[in-house]
Amino acid sequence: MRREFFDVLIIGAGAAGLNCALHLPERMQAFVVCKGGLKESDSFLAQGGICVLRDEGDAQGYFEDTMRAGHYENDPDTVRCMIAHSRETIEELISFGVRFARGEDGGLAYTREGAHSRPRIVFHADCTGKEITSHLLRAAQRRTNLALRPYTTMVDLLFAADGACLGAALRDNRSGEVFLAYAGNTVLATGGVGGLFAHSTNYRILTGDGVGAALAHGVAADHLDYVQFHPTTLYTQKRGRRFLISESVRGEGAQLLNGAGERFVDELLPRDVVTAAIREQMRREGSDHVMLDLRTVRGGAHTLMQHFPGIVRRCRQEGFDVFSAPIPVVPAQHYFMGGVKSDLSGRTGAPHLYAVGETCCNGVHGRNRLASNSLLEALIFARRAAADIAKGARASGWVQWDYTQKQLAALVRARRERVKRETHHEGK
Repeated sequence: MRREFFDVLIIGAGAAGLNCALHLPERMQAFVVCKGGLKESDSFLAQGGICVLRDEGDAQGYFEDTMRAGHYENDPDTVRCMIAHSRETIEELISFGVRFARGEDGGLAYTREGAHSRPRIVFHADCTGKEITSHLLRAAQRRTNLALRPYTTMVDLLFAADGACLGAALRDNRSGEVFLAYAGNTVLATGGVGGLFAHSTNYRILTGDGVGAALAHGVAADHLDYVQFHPTTLYTQKRGRRFLISESVRGEGAQLLNGAGERFVDELLPRDVVTAAIREQMRREGSDHVMLDLRTVRGGAHTLMQHFPGIVRRCRQEGFDVFSAPIPVVPAQHYFMGGVKSDLSGRTGAPHLYAVGETCCNGVHGRNRLASNSLLEALIFARRAAADIAKGARASGWVQWDYTQKQLAALVRARRERVKRETHHEGK
């Protein structure tokens, strides 16, 4: 049985996993694995943008918007921490080379999305997630202390008798080989649960692996029923991942219409409220979608081409001309607010096990996430986890415990059964 030893094992290579890796001291050897390719994370799919505190005068407004969207079930301390570190996070991304849109004066341009009381979202066209995550990935690939390995699935977490996490059993998806990766500290950054739903904006490989493995070993999780549906994805009868129509489109003036061509909801209400309104409208009409009119966007065709070129292009590929008629949209699963319970430094209930990004539940989002807080939350608390790991690091050579071949075979069988159940669920 092959064994590998690292200071840190990071399971997931989206924005959270990569940012955690990048903020580890270069003396620490980290192993970053992901289930699919290095660009198959939802971080690459994020369209709208990333929130930032524009000035101190907006601190209370930003806090209140986040709390109200989360139905005041958010952890206030976590929300304040995120807001307080937002500006430095944006500045750091710029230092990585991220090209946020600029205004005529050369300063950052800001857009507005649903449930925000003012524009406070910075963006890069309509592919902000790709712009941010690709720069993080390139930076990680240049670091000699980081080993990135795609197409590697977590079979299970490894724990000592005292409950401390020792690393994980991993499987190379291409060769089928299962091996053990021991680590002084392990970080779960496995993303959300969209692959478990028939209609989702997520990659199909995101099936809640980190949460499932943690729960199997008694590690606490919170609010597993808090799943956010995005109000507007492009309607199609095709199977597979749904294409997101960014909330920024509605923030810039796009209108939701019923079958009679009438507006039926304030498009800038929180996502769960807009989703509920769309579903009620569909129920009344007996339809399977509503319409979104992009022709009402402020600035017209110029704004659509400059700010939303990817959306315009994809709609054209699907046979819709956003300049001449509304497009059909429908809600789809989008984001998971629940997850492995973690604190402000990503620590979970198990020693030496951390959880960051969509895998964790640190209380920042409450029952419903405020638009464009996801990338910000993932980056900030991943960085804090890296700092905590560096501060209390244990070396990779400490491990004295091992799995037997019989135990490992049982883990592989259990994993196969989970995959069968997930596949069966997807087909429903």
